[in-house]
Amino acid sequence: MADNPLPLVAHIIFRLDYGGLENGLVNLINRIPPERYRHVIICLTDYNPEFRRRIRQPDVAVFALHKHEGHDLGLYRRCWSLLRRLRPAIAHTRNLAALEMQLPAWLAGARARVHGEHGWDRDPALMHPRHHRLRRWLRPLVSHYIALSGEITGYLETQVGVTPARISRIINGVDSVRFHPGPDRSPLPAGFAPPGTWVIGTVGRLEKVKDQINLARAFNRLVETMPDARQRLRLVIVGEGSLRTGIESLLNQAGLRNLAWLPGARDDAPDLLRSFNVFVLPSQAEGISNTILEAMACGLPVVATEVGGNAELVVAGKTGRLVPASDPEALALAIQEYMDDPGRMLAHGATGRQRIEERFSMEAMVDAYLKVYDNVLKTPLSP
Repeated sequence: MADNPLPLVAHIIFRLDYGGLENGLVNLINRIPPERYRHVIICLTDYNPEFRRRIRQPDVAVFALHKHEGHDLGLYRRCWSLLRRLRPAIAHTRNLAALEMQLPAWLAGARARVHGEHGWDRDPALMHPRHHRLRRWLRPLVSHYIALSGEITGYLETQVGVTPARISRIINGVDSVRFHPGPDRSPLPAGFAPPGTWVIGTVGRLEKVKDQINLARAFNRLVETMPDARQRLRLVIVGEGSLRTGIESLLNQAGLRNLAWLPGARDDAPDLLRSFNVFVLPSQAEGISNTILEAMACGLPVVATEVGGNAELVVAGKTGRLVPASDPEALALAIQEYMDDPGRMLAHGATGRQRIEERFSMEAMVDAYLKVYDNVLKTPLSP
């Protein structure tokens, strides 16, 4: 690897597994021209072998540092030792979980150091003060920041003290060929959604910040208030995580478990999205949601909570609806408006697809990252 003259980018993340950040990373590596940069991925914990197979570029090594629970001081040395051996031109950390690896990257001699902020599990006002301090302490080590939303850009400028010239705002692109419109119920279990039913769906890890419990409550509310809802509505929640038991319990208590399908984590997201009528994102916090972009690319109207960068993607009244977080009644009402007006549902989905084609292409994302990488190598920062 050291004999190859192409600059090496070491992408440092917490874990390589199913998720928006990780999906964006794989898309980037797969689409950067191989004659421009080489890549390795360093996982502070571990990686999912199945997800790793999504990397199509040859010779992309993936390393696992097997971080221990709690504050693992040995992690810094293991990361430094690996970086000293790899000698990357650029060390690119992502999110707070990997930010501290800027220090071993600097000590290992990485010429340029990039940090990406993709989103948070909570509102910045609710973050522990030490998280703000950590970002400020490590700011001198970072050559350039990448922010995925306007909210994140504002936070870096006002709370961390990063000058605007050191921040690039890059929204993840979406593969508009793989994710395309075309209703198809074949991925759903046989008999689950007979003709004439409406499928309300979401995709994401089943964790508190994604708040699929809120969607389950909204679904229960819809069934209580809409005529013939048991015949007309179905719920699909794709993903795996700690909320599964709570979601299933809530649906069981309402007697609606047979109207919902929870298939776990899946690799056929485009097909599943095309089986929906409406896509819902009930999160408590977001950066820039890949799943919103993918749903729009599949021609679906989007009902999302008004948090993080969601309002930068969903044009309320044109491509979807925005509702307050943790408000199942508002969520149910927004979904019902589409059920009551199929014409609006189709129109908003078509406008969302057009917005993807015009503003959120994969090519634009790759070009923006290449510009950052090229520029930081021209003018690397020395703390």
